[in-house]
Amino acid sequence: MFNHLKEDISIVFERDPAARTHWEILTTYPGVHALLMHRFSHWLWKANFFWLGRFFSHIGRWFTGIEIHPGATIGRRVFIDHGMGVVIGETAVIGDDCTLYHGVTLGGTSWNKGKRHPTLESGVVIGAGAKVLGPITIGEGAKIGSNAVVVKDVPANATAVGIPARILEEEKSKQREATANKIGFAAYAVGNDENDPMIKAIHSLLDHAAKQDATLQHLQTQLDRLNIDIETDTEVGEAFNVQTTAKKTSKKQTQK
Repeated sequence: MFNHLKEDISIVFERDPAARTHWEILTTYPGVHALLMHRFSHWLWKANFFWLGRFFSHIGRWFTGIEIHPGATIGRRVFIDHGMGVVIGETAVIGDDCTLYHGVTLGGTSWNKGKRHPTLESGVVIGAGAKVLGPITIGEGAKIGSNAVVVKDVPANATAVGIPARILEEEKSKQREATANKIGFAAYAVGNDENDPMIKAIHSLLDHAAKQDATLQHLQTQLDRLNIDIETDTEVGEAFNVQTTAKKTSKKQTQK
């Protein structure tokens, strides 16, 4: 219990530059209070004291503005910043080192029993006001933008934004940046507004250049392999050539 508390306090220092002292965190951070109260209510829930667990969870909601169902599973070093309006459902699972901002909902989309709330793997960050709904999985290290509504799985290390949430093409952006650097092009002041025709044209050119580069690399690899195959075939052909074998035999006899 005390080890968890020490981790809860230390993680606040890492993720909130406004934090000053241990005493300040322990007395004024509702996210820390909510997690402390949840651990006790979760213990009661696991011990089949369901009403008592719900009641203690309700008291925690009243004090902190953060509603965590006692059945929810929460890992270590989780940080709930500000916290007001956060709702975490019964079957939600939150991995280690996750961060949730105010107004986040980990909710369900079904009235049926069983798993109906999200699973957050380690290191997930969910922005203010985001809604993550249903028995979906948010991959390790993923980020959910503020006010996004997520109803489908999000892969690890991806970023999801919008309503409904879509995955940002980070890999394509990195590829474009690498291609631009390779050809000596620096697109200063060029943003990510996909509706801007100039940005569309530049992105199209960079994608085309990257595709050509990949094609050339493939052709170079094939040529290298072909050259090796030609040399190998020549050696094999000479080994089975009767005239070549006879010449080599006669040279050896002459040397003797």
